Amino acid sequence: MLEINSKNIRFLSRMGAQGVLGQVVYENACDDADFFALSADLGIPSGFERIMKQFPDKFLDIGIAEANMLSVAAGIADEKTPAIATSWSPFATYRCADQMRVFMGCMRKNIKVIGMGSGLHTPYLGSSHYGVGDVAVAMSIPGIDVIAPADGLEIYAALNAALKNDRPTYIRLTGGDTLPMIYKEDFRFEIGKANLIKQGSDVLIVGCGYILSETIKAAEILEKNGISCTVADMHTIKPIDTEFLKTASDYRLTVTVEEHSVFGGLGSAVLKALSELNIQKPFCSLGIDDFFPTVGSYSYLLKQCGLDSESIADRIMKKLEKINNNNSVN
Repeated sequence: MLEINSKNIRFLSRMGAQGVLGQVVYENACDDADFFALSADLGIPSGFERIMKQFPDKFLDIGIAEANMLSVAAGIADEKTPAIATSWSPFATYRCADQMRVFMGCMRKNIKVIGMGSGLHTPYLGSSHYGVGDVAVAMSIPGIDVIAPADGLEIYAALNAALKNDRPTYIRLTGGDTLPMIYKEDFRFEIGKANLIKQGSDVLIVGCGYILSETIKAAEILEKNGISCTVADMHTIKPIDTEFLKTASDYRLTVTVEEHSVFGGLGSAVLKALSELNIQKPFCSLGIDDFFPTVGSYSYLLKQCGLDSESIADRIMKKLEKINNNNSVN
């Protein structure tokens, strides 16, 4: 295991999401942990090159056959050996939805599905590769934990935490070759417990994944306009941290920000929790609306979806103006 210090945190940031995945799997292999890593013809993009060379007995390449990969993973997990199965997020979820439903949901097999390049992080491959609904697929299946870590250190922590339990888990990896450093020192990561990034008083902003870095920048823009924001990292979308969400009653507005469809993701999970908590305060869900963005650079895609920091801040300010206007009328 890596010692968590400033040098290694920078190291994890520079590795990118798949690089961190490979690091965790390699370290567990070096520790002689019981597991198999499976890939759908994406061993090297998954960061598995060292596993493939040094621990070939712990790696299986199933080929471009994601559904078969989940079936093989279920067979491995049936022998009480955890299976880590990776592919690009839309293929790991949409294409494997029935296998996830049967093997991970109904049969509760210890399979960790890793959706790589999720959100808009395969920008030039087009809508077939955008991971904009993967969380919705995994969320709809009973019994599956859904985790969306935000930076290199949190990916490292989330993967290790998931490997220590026997629950079926979907882990959503967002981010390119380098990752923002949201956590600059060691922190407590617990599945199902949100982390507070910044404390404010007017608006509660809840985010997860790589887009949390844009959310933090948006909060800084809002601060310059006199709007004080709390920013929370809701890295576990299922099970959601309802205890933390009780604090939403203290704010003028709660906002969720996600690099995912506005249907069936973080926003839907938070809104459901707020409804069950009977918190009747203004709410706004920012994500990808009901369309596939036009191909372009990552920054261009974020701008299209209103998910760059400036757009996030502007949308929150407009929502607050609307709330203030409604209050003045009443």
